[in-house]
Amino acid sequence: MYHTGNRALQAQFGSTALADRLFGKLHRERFAEADKQFIESLSFFFLATADAEGRPDCSFKGGAPGFARVVSPELLVFPDYDGNGMFKSLGNITLNPQVGLLFIALQDAPKRLRVNGTAKLVFDDPLLPGFEGAQALIRVTPQHIFPNCPRYIPNLKGGEGSAYVPCAGVERKEPAWKSFDDFKDVVPPRRA
Repeated sequence: MYHTGNRALQAQFGSTALADRLFGKLHRERFAEADKQFIESLSFFFLATADAEGRPDCSFKGGAPGFARVVSPELLVFPDYDGNGMFKSLGNITLNPQVGLLFIALQDAPKRLRVNGTAKLVFDDPLLPGFEGAQALIRVTPQHIFPNCPRYIPNLKGGEGSAYVPCAGVERKEPAWKSFDDFKDVVPPRRA
């Protein structure tokens, strides 16, 4: 999951042991039931794609809760609805199937989940009739599924920013997970 660029920065910031621990404790290649429940509770996610030359694109995908569905531990599907006709994401997928999906809960208990894998655009998918208004389905096979620390997610419901965003003259707040037994021994000291 980590390439030389990741590793160089992990070494520079003293976080290699933490990165390895997070991978060992949180990473998975198959969807868990909790992943399915979280993903299907949301009405949007962000989709990152890149063209054949690696030029990136990121788009917002939205629908009714459950429009993105985990249909098996090895498969997530979501519909393509009528859009602006540019086909930036889907065009990229046809040339480069590598995708990144970011699911975020912005209300109540902030949470986020990353799903990286390969995608395929399908026009005659047998699941297509179950997605009202869909003109195609995108099938995503996960390679890396992992939660992210939600500390910088703002509280949209309360109209407040995250308490973790650095502010001059305010002591920095550490997220609770850094003191968990599974991680506290590998958390590097905060850099100035």
